[in-house]
Amino acid sequence: MLTVDFSRFPLAAGDRVLDLGCGAGRHAFECYRRGAQVVALDQNGEEIREVAKWFAAMKEAGEAPQGATATAMEGDALNLPFPDESFDVVIISEVMEHIPDDKGVLAEMVRVLKPGGRIAITVPRYGPEKICWALSDAYHEVEGGHIRIYRADELLDRIREAGLVPYGTHHAHALHSPYWWLKCAFGVDNDKALPVKAYHQLLVWDIMKKPLATRLAEQALNPLIGKSFVAYATKPHHPEVGA
Repeated sequence: MLTVDFSRFPLAAGDRVLDLGCGAGRHAFECYRRGAQVVALDQNGEEIREVAKWFAAMKEAGEAPQGATATAMEGDALNLPFPDESFDVVIISEVMEHIPDDKGVLAEMVRVLKPGGRIAITVPRYGPEKICWALSDAYHEVEGGHIRIYRADELLDRIREAGLVPYGTHHAHALHSPYWWLKCAFGVDNDKALPVKAYHQLLVWDIMKKPLATRLAEQALNPLIGKSFVAYATKPHHPEVGA
């Protein structure tokens, strides 16, 4: 399940891509399939080892085109182990809401991005996220949990202050918002509640089968209750005045 829309965020074969806070690797895998030279970085060593295994399996299965490369590594988003202007593309999906120094993370991303390069940032959307917080303290008051909720204009201001130029936004995963509201209402760790189980089965069916009815429903609902807010930006060749 991808949050970044690659029709709005095109990759070229050979692009050097950093998936920052890659988690289970969903965006890194897609970039690898598209012929990129991918670095998937996360502070969670267990997840990184799993991502590395999947990269190896994809290579063995011939899922990545010739010339594509993939590396999984542990690292700190606030102290990236790369030289300046190392990447053509940076993706950071559902990460910034976890990090106290979000301005520091943005600064590091801008540092390692080449002039003319592109960044995709996704965060939980303000409205659906506020409902989750209202329904359940356990949803966000956990170690490593969400520490802030971004308004769209606030995130875009952060992006501009970092010296980037936003060029597009959208919302994603509307069908997932009700699932998380149910989770929060019945208990975040209570997967046995019947409404939660039933809705989870619906989501799995939707992800696996991609039926037209749910695809159209989500497309219609994304502007209203999309779970994620997605912003795309470029790094100018010359620093923005006042950035």
